[in-house]
Amino acid sequence: MKANALRRGMNLWPPLLCAGIRIVRISDDFRAVDVELRERVYNRNYVGCHFGGSLFAMTDPFWMLMVMRNLDRSYTVWDRSAGIDFLRPGRGTVSASFRLAEAMLDEIRANTQTQGSTFLRAFSVDIVNAEGEAVARVSKTLHIRRKPDTRTRIGG
Repeated sequence: MKANALRRGMNLWPPLLCAGIRIVRISDDFRAVDVELRERVYNRNYVGCHFGGSLFAMTDPFWMLMVMRNLDRSYTVWDRSAGIDFLRPGRGTVSASFRLAEAMLDEIRANTQTQGSTFLRAFSVDIVNAEGEAVARVSKTLHIRRKPDTRTRIGG
């Protein structure tokens, strides 16, 4: 599926749509994704800031998706763990920009070459307000490994 078609489809996906999350851009090579969350009455918490679950949801699928689309089908990629640090109240429109560098992919390939190799790679992204101030930092750890029939055997 092409990046723009995926973006349009994901923007209609209920977990994102109903939270007010919008994917602004997915680059054709799946190495850049920009997401925004506009403050609405249905995504504010008790004290009038963005609901933490909405902030986290706006970052959830993207690292895994980007890595999967940039590795070939000989890899298995799964979310392993995640965390969020709230840095300041999020108000107004907030955004997150994901960037996947070639060096990250090289690191993954180098650490998954041998049989049985599972590589846990942490990624992070800041959610920023309109002034560019970080309101939250989300970290995701991906479980990445080569499929069994594609790995190099140790010792020959």
